[in-house]
Amino acid sequence: MSAGTGDRGGRYVDGADRGEPGRGAVSGGGTVMFSDAPGGGWPSAAPASECRGAVGTGAASVPRARPAPRPRPGGVPAGRLGAGRWGKVAQRIVPDDLQPEVLRLELTELGDAFRAYQRRPEPDLAVLAELHDRKARAFALWADVTGDASLREEAERAEAAARTTREMNANRLGIAVDEDGPVIERLLTRGQGAHARSVLEYVRAHTPLPGTEARLAVLMLTLRAARAGTGNVTGQDLSGWLQGDAERVLQELVDVGWLRMPEAFTVADALGSRPEEPTQITVPSLLPAEPRPFSFGKVTRARLSGWAQRVVGDRKLRKKKAGAATRLLAVYTAAHSRPDGRLGERVEGAECDGVGLDAVASFCGLRPQDVTEHAELLVAADWLTEADTAGGRLRGRLGERVLPLSGLL
Repeated sequence: MSAGTGDRGGRYVDGADRGEPGRGAVSGGGTVMFSDAPGGGWPSAAPASECRGAVGTGAASVPRARPAPRPRPGGVPAGRLGAGRWGKVAQRIVPDDLQPEVLRLELTELGDAFRAYQRRPEPDLAVLAELHDRKARAFALWADVTGDASLREEAERAEAAARTTREMNANRLGIAVDEDGPVIERLLTRGQGAHARSVLEYVRAHTPLPGTEARLAVLMLTLRAARAGTGNVTGQDLSGWLQGDAERVLQELVDVGWLRMPEAFTVADALGSRPEEPTQITVPSLLPAEPRPFSFGKVTRARLSGWAQRVVGDRKLRKKKAGAATRLLAVYTAAHSRPDGRLGERVEGAECDGVGLDAVASFCGLRPQDVTEHAELLVAADWLTEADTAGGRLRGRLGERVLPLSGLL
């Protein structure tokens, strides 16, 4: 799939009228596409045996030609193209005498559909994939009708483009392609998952105090103040994150200058603030005058903050009385999991190689040998289905109930 500029200054995607010199019509034809709309079949322009030729032998296979449906409602009526007007699709002129007629009309309509897609203010990958599907089927049939090998090659490229476009859309939405079962509604997109990992790395490198409670507080407050250096918190937020350590930890962060309270405001006042009157805290290192560590917008900031709140406030973790280190490990495993829940990037030739214990321990404020204990607590809380720390790697898989929180590596 490619994009560029046509001869009228418009944008194009592969398969649309690009209006630039290159491959022209072949074998007296241009390219034809047909619709999937329900309806009757086409009339055949050649004996059935002639339309059952072998499909291309490339890596991408093209479906056998099938009876084409009737043109979509609103398509170009037969004989109504007008004198001197030619249908055009994928740089090819659709011959005005191409048979069957319904194929010619589908190709003309498909060229118009690609050009209409280019004029959209925002892309829609699902719609684009369907257009490529129509192109693959139409060009395969056109190749059968005319015996033109270049049309079949174009059909194979369109089929590959449809598959790639669907994979791109699935990655964007965090949906596993061709996976059986219900679609999982993800809290984060793949891009937001990458932003979440950038925040975790920033917190790992810039937490001013060594304790796990301080690290958890820095993570949550950073997410609240990530855009402007200021954010709102309530007493319920603070006590939920830090439980009985909230006042001590917040005061330590204020004392070292990492956190500021409003003038004449104390940590005790912040712990008593209610949702209708939250406390506005300031993180000086995140103020706009400082170099900006994050590039995401306010919508993503809110989504990341809500995601982290869901993790650290997980009901089963609370029920198990999980401490700050265990909840930090829960955040890290969620952020570093693939759509199927497995931890770590996919490694060629391996099922999954997990994440490094040193990196995990550094983020959580633990020693590498102590990660095992907290991973077992996550298994007991059904956060992980399994955990293994052999060979300096943490391997495991998120439980089904927390798959919506995956960071979509």
